[in-house]
Amino acid sequence: MIFNLYKPIGWTSFDVVKKVRNITGERKVGHGGTLDPFAGGVLIIATNSDTKKLGEISGTIKSYQAVLQLGEQTDTLDLDGKVVNSKPVPLLDKNLIKSVFKHFIGKHNQIPPMYSAKKVNGVRLYKLARQNKTINRKPVEVNIIDLTLNNIQDKQIDFSVTCSKGTYIRVLGQDIAKKLGTEGHLTKLMRISVGDFVVQDSIPLKEFETRWMSTEH
Repeated sequence: MIFNLYKPIGWTSFDVVKKVRNITGERKVGHGGTLDPFAGGVLIIATNSDTKKLGEISGTIKSYQAVLQLGEQTDTLDLDGKVVNSKPVPLLDKNLIKSVFKHFIGKHNQIPPMYSAKKVNGVRLYKLARQNKTINRKPVEVNIIDLTLNNIQDKQIDFSVTCSKGTYIRVLGQDIAKKLGTEGHLTKLMRISVGDFVVQDSIPLKEFETRWMSTEH
């Protein structure tokens, strides 16, 4: 079975997998693409033989809504990290930001962040990062299909992005900040869609558990 679940903020993607395993009693459970702990939104979960479809699902186009805080960079590139750099924020206006956004549309290389679930030589990068280790990461080609400005407030930019598999929105946020001449980190991230799966249809875990317990399997 395949489920479109709403990942709560503060949970890892594997936390959700474990929870679904406990609820359903199924041993074989997987997810269709990691979502950062600080982020919420669409997380596709599959059980049993349907886990074979997760590779195809994770390869589909994804969309996100994010808030970028300018002026400070954190080691994790999100609000969970510690500030490692700060810089004054220039005067912002919509035309300036939209012109910067245009720079990122299309295919370009992105270096995966140290705080990520990506494996290098069999070790997840975040495990090395927690040991204060930094290693060289190979750039990955990503495709930014759409980048839309939603709002500017104080030193924050609210934006939406549609992109290919493997795109790190935290890295995109940092790159946007640098292009604006400052630093930045994400304070909010929500995955709006994974292919045809949309957040409006995502089931909160509590509701998923209630539904599962009330039906026969």
